[in-house]
Amino acid sequence: MSAHLPELICPAGSLPALKAAVDHGADAVYLGFKNATNARNFAGLNFTDTQIRTGIEYAQSRDREVLVAINTYAQAGRVKEWHAAIDAAADAGANAVILADLGLLDYAMRVHPQLNRHLSVQGSATNFEAVNLAQDYFGIRRAVLPRVLTLPQVEYVIKNTSVEIEVFGFGSLCVMAEGRCILSSYATGESPNTHGVCSPASHVQWIPQGDTMDTRLNGILIDHFEAGEPAGYPTLCKGRFEVNNATYYALEEPTSLNALSVLPELLRIGVRAIKVEGRQRSPAYTAEVTKTLRAAIDAAGDARYSVKPAWQQALTKVSEGHQQTLGAYSRPWR
Repeated sequence: MSAHLPELICPAGSLPALKAAVDHGADAVYLGFKNATNARNFAGLNFTDTQIRTGIEYAQSRDREVLVAINTYAQAGRVKEWHAAIDAAADAGANAVILADLGLLDYAMRVHPQLNRHLSVQGSATNFEAVNLAQDYFGIRRAVLPRVLTLPQVEYVIKNTSVEIEVFGFGSLCVMAEGRCILSSYATGESPNTHGVCSPASHVQWIPQGDTMDTRLNGILIDHFEAGEPAGYPTLCKGRFEVNNATYYALEEPTSLNALSVLPELLRIGVRAIKVEGRQRSPAYTAEVTKTLRAAIDAAGDARYSVKPAWQQALTKVSEGHQQTLGAYSRPWR
């Protein structure tokens, strides 16, 4: 990795996805345990203690880093489960833990001072004062900024902190400020901030209606799909609802953040790492996005940089709803 380029941080929901990220050019991968300490706690995904050790060995033997996301908030009476996850990450040789809960940051600092601490996007640090407070009290090395800031706002944070700043460059968006979602909790009693899952699979229903399909979450109708229409996973924020006699995506359309066009600007303002969302996605997704962003980041330092059509096409194929946006990075209405 060239010294002036940001690190490429890629998702690993499984060991094959981890290997795909490493083999296609990620500088680091992030992953989680198979439990509620992980904000992507989907059935069939994530890592056992043994698998994490295997993944860390695979990545580090190739000079790549492994970051363990313990990024939910510890539940009352069960804090020891989150402490155990931090212990396991440290014992396995992880390069860093990604934490949101202040109590867990404190525990990691006191018990495993040699383990790098990153402030999770779930920590919702949207200003440099919050970032610097986490550095002063918990010695964080890096902060992942929520996807609600414009590029000038990101630059302002960077100019006012010595903490490394990581931002998202590709993947699904959330209508909520990270760390503030209560929609799933309202519908199912299981918040992604504490139980680790947005729209828990145990509450999801796919109900055929002849040639059409209804999707429900804990009995709540989320969407209705016509014959042949791609049916997305039912989440409350991306459902279609009837509002004032019109049915549409009332909260948020399915779309993916794509920062290809602003990579030179991210380099200029001093972003230290660019993150890809998608631990719930397939190894094929991880391979495609990693390969594409690796090529783009490597080219972004050139004054003649432009987005290649092949990069755009590759990311469009794996974008949510086959739609892309710059999200908060660009607000032309301001």
